[in-house]
Amino acid sequence: MNSSTARRNILARIRAAQGRAAQPSDAEREQVADYLARHPAGPRPTLPDDLLERFCDEAQKMSTTIAAVDTLGEAPAAIQHYLVQAGLPTRAIAWQTLMDLPWHEAGLSVEFRPPEDGDLVGITGCFCATAETGTLVLLSGPQTWASAALLPETHLALVPASRIVAGHEEAFSLIRAEQGDLPRAVNFVSGPSRTGDIEQTIVLGAHGPYRVHVIVVRGA
Repeated sequence: MNSSTARRNILARIRAAQGRAAQPSDAEREQVADYLARHPAGPRPTLPDDLLERFCDEAQKMSTTIAAVDTLGEAPAAIQHYLVQAGLPTRAIAWQTLMDLPWHEAGLSVEFRPPEDGDLVGITGCFCATAETGTLVLLSGPQTWASAALLPETHLALVPASRIVAGHEEAFSLIRAEQGDLPRAVNFVSGPSRTGDIEQTIVLGAHGPYRVHVIVVRGA
């Protein structure tokens, strides 16, 4: 039993204990949508008109490094340049949604599968990104496994400029509009993994990647 099935079963038992059907009715879903539409938003900081610039500024504050290209087709070469300059392997795993990009031509060896022990570089896209905090929003799926951004030491992410939204509120609104139900996992990635547990000293790579490098695609 996978976690999605387990979650549905748990929620179904809770609803049964409340005397309701296992699955929400159309009327219940409409009530939730109406509540979300009418619910007043809390106070939020004012963001600049240029969400791309704000995203880059905030991401770099969280130790994410940034590069930019004009088209998706240029992303593999930009990734190869970053890996070589950093002295990192040019072998990686990647989301299946990225299979059509010219990886081999850029001098990269990329396999489109979930990471395994020994995979040091993971390449993903993103569902969207938030300018307010410089955060990547990743949705899990059959071709976009969450582990690709969590297990390898280096996480490389392609971020279309058109998918940068103001904040988390807009990100969740976009998920509801385009996906309907939430997937099994929604991950918000704000820079490399870190901890300050030992003497309040920040250590990167404690529970995930040591490095997060973003390729912003201006024309996508």
